[in-house]
Amino acid sequence: MAKEQIHMPTSIPQAARLAVAVYFFLTGATFASWAVRIPAVQTRLGLSPGELGVALLGTAAGELVFMNLAGYLAARFGSRFLTVIASVCLSVMLPILALAPTLPVLVATLMLFGASFGSVNVAMNTQGVAVERCYGRSIFSSFHACYSIGGLTGALVGGLMATHDIAPLPHFLGVAFLGIILTLSVAHFLLPAHTDAQGARVVVARPTRTLLALGLVAFCVVLGEGAMADWSAVYLNTILRTGMGLAAVGYAAFSIVMAVGRGMGDHLANRLGPSMMVRLGGLVAAGGLTLALVVNWVPLALVGFGLVGAGFSVIFPLTLSAAGRTSKHVSGTAIAAVATCGYVGFLVGPAVIGFAANALNLRVALGVVVLLSLCAAAFARVVGGSKQAGSGQVLADGERSFPLGISTERKPKRSSQI
Repeated sequence: MAKEQIHMPTSIPQAARLAVAVYFFLTGATFASWAVRIPAVQTRLGLSPGELGVALLGTAAGELVFMNLAGYLAARFGSRFLTVIASVCLSVMLPILALAPTLPVLVATLMLFGASFGSVNVAMNTQGVAVERCYGRSIFSSFHACYSIGGLTGALVGGLMATHDIAPLPHFLGVAFLGIILTLSVAHFLLPAHTDAQGARVVVARPTRTLLALGLVAFCVVLGEGAMADWSAVYLNTILRTGMGLAAVGYAAFSIVMAVGRGMGDHLANRLGPSMMVRLGGLVAAGGLTLALVVNWVPLALVGFGLVGAGFSVIFPLTLSAAGRTSKHVSGTAIAAVATCGYVGFLVGPAVIGFAANALNLRVALGVVVLLSLCAAAFARVVGGSKQAGSGQVLADGERSFPLGISTERKPKRSSQI
């Protein structure tokens, strides 16, 4: 069954697009602000690396638990209210992290921080799919470009704060204040609840082959992103002997090119189609990482890491957009399921690479990411099952279904125009 086409004045989706872009930017900036000040919090509490690892698991636990809950809430009540509330909570939790007096309190606070982060990710992506549907063409990668720009901005500002010995608390208070002000300022521009609320209730989950395939693509790509974040600098420093300063340039090249690629992704997706973009992205990422692993010349290795960023840049946004357009699931729960698959990859990927590097060597271990990139390219067709977002056509789901995650049942609703 095709989803309803939503008609509204041109100015409404334009304003909503700007508002969603602001939420993506704020989320990236807030999370990066925390990430770059982790060493300061670790030092203040005197945490060992093992204790810090336990604390950071709190973030992961909060995200994984609340992603699917957020998907259900967005499906039932609409993504607008959840986007605003979760964004405010994310900002509020940031300075509380700097106040945590002990490890148990830090773990509990990080669980709430992760819950807010996971919820706002699902909610704003669901809102983004609704906005894209109004446009009738691909605009989803631009939202994730804003997230990448926010992350780079948050990391840069956080680095400057750390350089000038400014404590995390005043830094986090400033970020939180700005985040709350911007969150509330653009909230009324978001699309109203009835544009994506389905009045769904949780039932026995039976994702189709399409949703499972989308989850596999997300798992492959986000695992690769996690591997680049944790192991690119290690590879350059230990294998190519660059030194720690130059080793950091590898991930910087990956991140910057990824942000640029996401900025160009919508234009290319509208010209080439999402399926072709995912296929090319997987092949470019695989080729770039192969180049980085087989050469011993640092400049070419940096070019290779940049190509990995270019290849990965559009795949995850296009996968989430496709999940929001599946015919047998409402946007919120489908996006939550696929995002959860991706985040599981992000969590287990770096550890798998580490175990493989210990058993073999880091070059061979990172070859796993090459294989997963090729796997994403092989499943590219599932991302392009519809012509355009909002065209009224939807992804073709397989007839067979499997028990996994959360699904929904839609209540009958009248067709309406806004």
